[in-house]
Amino acid sequence: MLFTPEEYRQRMEKTRSAMAEKGLDLLIITDPANMNYLTGYDGWSFYVHQGVIIFQDRDQPLWFGRQQDSNGARITTWLDDDHILGYEDHYVQSRTVHPYDVVADLIRSKGYQRSHIGVEKDNYYFTARCLEHLAAGLPEARILDGELIVNWVRCIKSQAELTYMKMAGKILESVMDTAVRLIEPGVREGDVAAQVYRAMISGTAEFTGDYSAIIPIMPSGRRTTTAHLSWTDRRYKKDEIVLLELSGCKHRYHAPLSRTVITGKPDPVLEEISKTVIHGLNTVVDAIRPGIQARDIEALWRKSISGSRVVKESRIGYAFGLNYPPDWGEHTISLRPGDTTVLEPGMTIHVMPGIWTDTLGFECSEAIYVTDTGCQTFARVPRQLFIK
Repeated sequence: MLFTPEEYRQRMEKTRSAMAEKGLDLLIITDPANMNYLTGYDGWSFYVHQGVIIFQDRDQPLWFGRQQDSNGARITTWLDDDHILGYEDHYVQSRTVHPYDVVADLIRSKGYQRSHIGVEKDNYYFTARCLEHLAAGLPEARILDGELIVNWVRCIKSQAELTYMKMAGKILESVMDTAVRLIEPGVREGDVAAQVYRAMISGTAEFTGDYSAIIPIMPSGRRTTTAHLSWTDRRYKKDEIVLLELSGCKHRYHAPLSRTVITGKPDPVLEEISKTVIHGLNTVVDAIRPGIQARDIEALWRKSISGSRVVKESRIGYAFGLNYPPDWGEHTISLRPGDTTVLEPGMTIHVMPGIWTDTLGFECSEAIYVTDTGCQTFARVPRQLFIK
């Protein structure tokens, strides 16, 4: 186990308290990150239905999943064996039966058939069929939205969690250095991506890394005018932009970062945008502290870039941490107008004011954690436009 049983129990206590506020007797967790957070379960098994059931009046949650994955739960979690349930393989990807038939039977067998049950309705891993089979199997239960309950509990990281994120930050430094160093005119994008993955997994001399929840985002040329594209088999050309959004990862805890490379001389527009964004980023990071609201950080960003050509309509940051594909974000705090979340020590934010126009893109971000007096970064990478 990565954390002590006591830390897991503290997480459970906070989750049950949040459940009580919503009037829930049970909460079914299907988000792999939330499963990991509460139990330690870690396996590449989220392509089939699995989950954790939290009972308001029981100390330990119950893990359910495919039978062949149940030993993985015994190896990676703090749960007793009788709290691990593997369902038979004929329930996997069947059109006639469904794993949530088993879940409904289990809930009935424990006397909770008339309970208020929370499910993560907007989660990637909880499907319409899950809800249909659960409702059919528990007609007397009230099935309610329990979305983001655990995500909000996860917002404030323990010192042990921050330790893993700092390790991810060290890996990130190597990952970003590898990408910047290898990008040159004539080099294939995919070859640089391969070395980025190597640096991500090989980690440092002291510890290895993990796969990140998001693939390396590293488009070049015209593809930098939009977010979330990656490498191709093309070769880098002279005087073109390359965007890098990369991450280190340790024990599923991330440290993401964005930087921009130009393979030649930047034109005046790129120079102006880069200076404006970096100034705004510096201003925001210097201002982050406990007690400030998320919306006030975004307002400070807008004030710092007022009068420039930079326009940013989308949010400029979000909470991140423990996660699995397809996202390292926690889906809670957003640095945008209207988000009144008050920052507290232990919260972790990716300040990401990416800019994409019809002709070019520029990214320079920072991953930070809130301290008692301000904030600290997870990695030391110069905030600059890298000119090759």
